[in-house]
Amino acid sequence: MFASFSRYQPQLLSALRIVAALMFIQHGTQKIFGFPAAARGPFEIASQMGIGGVIELVGGALLLIGLFTRPVAFVLSGMMAVAYFQFHVANGGVYPLVNGGELAALYCWVFLYIVAAGPGAWAVDTLRGKRG
Repeated sequence: MFASFSRYQPQLLSALRIVAALMFIQHGTQKIFGFPAAARGPFEIASQMGIGGVIELVGGALLLIGLFTRPVAFVLSGMMAVAYFQFHVANGGVYPLVNGGELAALYCWVFLYIVAAGPGAWAVDTLRGKRG
């Protein structure tokens, strides 16, 4: 029964990429615009959080439309690995449930999967004949 879902793999991969990007963009808009939730502090472009917000917004938007998918996903995966170890492990130990790093760890692995799997059926890269 479930094997029949495999024919939808390219579309489901795109859906995963799009949903992950939409959720990820919110972290950038929160840091930069204070939306949809209040920012944790003032936006300072020259700070690590400011640069992170820009990468989240721009990288998330590129991932959303599926443009330069593999290199963007690689950068975002690395960013989330750094975030996990720098902010979560350093402040609360190695277990994601304890240190609050579930999202960072999950984003890291989802983006790494997208690096390997590509953009899926619904992507600008696919329309351009690129593999991401």
